[in-house]
Amino acid sequence: MAVAKRALDKGLPVLIQGETGAGKEVVAKALHEGSRYQAGSFIAINCAAIPDTLIEGELFGHTEGAYTGAKRGGAPGKLEQAHRGTLFLDEIGDMPLALQSRLLRVLETREVTRLGGQKSKQLDFQLVCATHRDLSDAVHDGDFRKDLLYRIKGMAVQLPSLRERSGLREFVERLCQELTDGRRLSDEAFDILLGYGWPGNVRELSHTLTYADVVADADDLLMPHHLPMEIIQRAGAERNGNGNGRPGSLKRLESEAIDHPLARENGDVGAAARRLGIGRATLYRRLREKNESLNGR
Repeated sequence: MAVAKRALDKGLPVLIQGETGAGKEVVAKALHEGSRYQAGSFIAINCAAIPDTLIEGELFGHTEGAYTGAKRGGAPGKLEQAHRGTLFLDEIGDMPLALQSRLLRVLETREVTRLGGQKSKQLDFQLVCATHRDLSDAVHDGDFRKDLLYRIKGMAVQLPSLRERSGLREFVERLCQELTDGRRLSDEAFDILLGYGWPGNVRELSHTLTYADVVADADDLLMPHHLPMEIIQRAGAERNGNGNGRPGSLKRLESEAIDHPLARENGDVGAAARRLGIGRATLYRRLREKNESLNGR
C-alpha cells in the first residue's frame, strides 16, 4: 500500500487487481485519503454496472439537448467531478472498446469535452482503476486496448483473496468489531469462519458478520448459531473435503444452530426459520435429517 501511495504522489496511475469482493474499492479510497489529492473528491464509477448506452454520458457529461433525456442545462461527468481529486474506475476491464478510445485521449491530453459540446475543459486528477480480469488476456482477445493498459498500469497492486490473506484471524476480528460496534466472536464461531473458503471474499464476510450482529441479542458474544446456516454447512463440507473435518463437531454445531433459534421462538418453526434466514420447509427437512441421524446412533 505504501508503494502504491508513493506511485500516486509521483503521478503514476494505480491498477488494483483482485477477485470480486476482495475490497478493491476500500483500497482505492485508502489510497485517495492518503494522497496529495485527499482534499478533493473521490469519484467512483463501476464500468460493469452501467449500460453501454449510458456510461459515456456518465464519464464525459453532456450539454443540454445532447441526447433524449439529457438534463436541462447539461451536466458534468465523472471526469469533471474528479478534478483535483481521484477518479476510480472499477471493473475497467468491462469498459466498451469504443469508450476506451475516448478515455485514452482524455488521459493523454487531460482535457474533456462533454457530449454535444465544443469546448474542452482542462482537468487535473489522479487515476485509480480496478479489475478482476487479467487485462493482458483481454488485450490478447481483442477486448481491451493495449495502449490504454499501458496508460492505467503505472503501478499494479495485486490483492490476495480473503482465503489467501496472512493474519486472517486478526482481520476477521477487526472487521467484526468495525461492523458490529465492538462485538466479539466465540472460538467456535472463529473456527467456522476460518474454515470457510470465502468465494465472495471480504464482501461475503461483511454480510455474514452483519447477519450475525442482527440475529444476536444486544451484547451477546457471537456464537455459531448466529451465523448463516449455509456458512456452517459449507465450512464443514470444505474441511471434510480437505481431510481436516471433525464430523462430530460439525454435526454438533449444525444442531446448535437449529436448536437455539427454536428455543428462542418457543418451538415456532416458522419464526425460527425466519430468524435463520431459511424457508420453513428447509428447516423442517433439517430437523428431520437431525432426528434421523440421532435415531441411527
